[in-house]
Amino acid sequence: MLLIACPFCGPRDQVEYVHGGDANVRRPADPSATTDAEWGAYLGDRDNPAGEHEELWQHAMGCRRWIGVRRNTLTHEVVSTRALQPEKST
Repeated sequence: MLLIACPFCGPRDQVEYVHGGDANVRRPADPSATTDAEWGAYLGDRDNPAGEHEELWQHAMGCRRWIGVRRNTLTHEVVSTRALQPEKST
């Protein structure tokens, strides 16, 4: 079990979150000019790092916001979390 500290809601169990994958993967800038091979690489080619790694997680059963999580893939320790967008002012 992972305990992930949502920057908006505080620490919560990982079952409240949906893993969104590698935070460093970027969608092609011009989809209409992207080849099938480039789309295939974007969709399927991923590194499998050992150690600290930046990931995206959505707090699906909480505030529903996306957060950045730095996690150690060897120990599963959550090193840090951060908001991806500023909190809305009321």
